[in-house]
Amino acid sequence: MLSMSKVSCECGHINPEGTEICESCGKPLQHENKQVLNMRYEGVARRSQTYNKSIVDKIWNFFSSVKVGVWIIVLTLLASSLGTIFPQELFIPPNVDPAAHYAQEYGVAGKVYYTLGFHNLYGSWWYMGLIAALGTSLIIASIDRVVPLYRALKTQRVTRHTGFMKRQRLYGTSQPENVDETMAEAKELLKSKRYNIREENGNLVAEKNRFSRWGPYVNHLGLIIFLLGAMLRFFPGMYVDENVWVRDGETVVLPGTDGEYYLENEEFVLELYDEEDERFVESMARTSDPVVETFQTNAVLYEREQGDTIGVDGELTRIDEHPIEVNDPLTFDNFSVYQVDYKLNEFSDMSFELTNRETDEAVGQIDIDLFDPEDTYELDDGYAVDIHSYFPDFFFTDDGDPSTRSSVPDNPAFIFEMSGPDLEEPEISFVGIQQNMDVNGDNQYGMNFADLDTNHVTALTVRKDLTLPFLIVGGSIFMIGLIQGSYWAHRRIWLQRGEDGSVHLAGHTNKNWQSLKRDFEALSNQTELQVPADQIEEKEKKEEAEKENETSSRNEKE
Repeated sequence: MLSMSKVSCECGHINPEGTEICESCGKPLQHENKQVLNMRYEGVARRSQTYNKSIVDKIWNFFSSVKVGVWIIVLTLLASSLGTIFPQELFIPPNVDPAAHYAQEYGVAGKVYYTLGFHNLYGSWWYMGLIAALGTSLIIASIDRVVPLYRALKTQRVTRHTGFMKRQRLYGTSQPENVDETMAEAKELLKSKRYNIREENGNLVAEKNRFSRWGPYVNHLGLIIFLLGAMLRFFPGMYVDENVWVRDGETVVLPGTDGEYYLENEEFVLELYDEEDERFVESMARTSDPVVETFQTNAVLYEREQGDTIGVDGELTRIDEHPIEVNDPLTFDNFSVYQVDYKLNEFSDMSFELTNRETDEAVGQIDIDLFDPEDTYELDDGYAVDIHSYFPDFFFTDDGDPSTRSSVPDNPAFIFEMSGPDLEEPEISFVGIQQNMDVNGDNQYGMNFADLDTNHVTALTVRKDLTLPFLIVGGSIFMIGLIQGSYWAHRRIWLQRGEDGSVHLAGHTNKNWQSLKRDFEALSNQTELQVPADQIEEKEKKEEAEKENETSSRNEKE
């Protein structure tokens, strides 16, 4: 670690190189002039303003810059706004292809949006890099300022250098008849105003609300913790928010649990309000639909036994059962399963008959599981039906080719290849809902719709959020720092004896100067001390008067 050069003050205190105001006596060590001292950081030496040699210095100086921090915030806000142009992938239907969805819903702009990776913007490496850069900037900027500021405030003496007193914004002198009595009266008055008093050699300094100086840094700490929580959401096991569709009687592995937990949908229950209920007659008449009272999933939770391999059927242990409703989730092991949606009468199985068109005789029937169809179905007497192509949610593309929008069988269609002992070549047929056509001329055999089975499907959201404590703690600390730095002001009043029997008065606050002036007015009203002058206001008035005189002289000459 680099050692800082030292600067010795006439009071004997050794200050780090770059110090503008002696940490002990307050003597100005640089810029010997009559300007009011810049007390923002007590004139302390900051590393970023002292060293610029090694690569560590350059990195430190870069991230400690307020301008750099502001630009990182601006870039982060701009990047965040890009993620709101179109919905993130998390909020699109879970059973659709993202690339096709963005292109179909938003055209060329959606396709570009997906290609650039903006559909998962908040989890991208470059967005995480911006968040990390912002956190680094906050940490370095805070350390660069708070450590030397704390040291300077802790080291300051009561008796201050004359140059320090005269170059405060509020400064003045008074000639009381009895200095001791006046100082005692001032001390008691300031105590009554809740100032902390320190005395040295007959001089005193009154100080209060020093804690408000740390408000911005408490604010930074809260924001850093909050950003850490936001970044942890993208670490495995810290945050889960995924949807799963479960059909009646189906058991599925819950997403985000690493195959450890399974959920069975014993039954989906939908309850409607009575059509005769006067409260909903108008609503039902307007929408022509019944009003849903409640919907729930009667769920059973299973845990896979230890030692079973993920993806391989193993023993499941029943550990809980719960009727999941919208505001009544199933909770376990930091997970919560919420009821979010449902779908009634979804297609599950379709049956077709292979029929001889000349005799109308049925050769046989095939039953197709729309979620797991077989490649070939064997029938009696050597007949067979192969599924050449399956389109769960069928539509024709702009080029006239059959395709599917998703894997959900909302509009199933098939291309069948039929073979048998009396067929020299397999016959091909396209069959869909209200569609049945031969592909290669007239077929001897046809596939005719026979039956359809449906079931209800429930949509559940699996959530786990171990980052929430970070967000709550970070947000709370952020608000404490905001209040701490906004509603209190760090005030100091110095009363120092002069050699000629006078009393020098000086005051400083980091904001709300009028309140500090009122404290001086209270001193003036109850003691022989006079209100110190505001040197900045006097300078501004003087400059304004000079400008007015110049304008008047110019007008007279004209």
